[in-house]
Amino acid sequence: QVQLVESGGGLVQPGGSLTLSCVASRIIFYYYNMGWYRQAPGKQRELVATFTSGGTTNYGDSVKGRFTISRDNTKNTVYLQMNSLKPEDTAVYYCTATVGSSYSVGQGTQVTVSS
Repeated sequence: QVQLVESGGGLVQPGGSLTLSCVASRIIFYYYNMGWYRQAPGKQRELVATFTSGGTTNYGDSVKGRFTISRDNTKNTVYLQMNSLKPEDTAVYYCTATVGSSYSVGQGTQVTVSS
């Protein structure tokens, strides 16, 4: 069973930066499309960014130009660099791994943007 462990969340002031990490185990990492989603209280889960096994990236409209997704296939890790953070970025951030019909999601890491 795929295991995804996120880290790097926390409290940051508006305009600040954070980098999230997600380490995957029990998978052949480079086959998988990796992604980050988030869910704020009372809101639906939304796409933040994805990074396919073929090297294509995609971002949600609300984070374009501020967030960067990257992956290191040698470390089975996907990252999310978040800059110029806003209070509306406050949410639980989830790492996902997909290949074919297989979908796995991590336990999530809380990001709070507040002064």
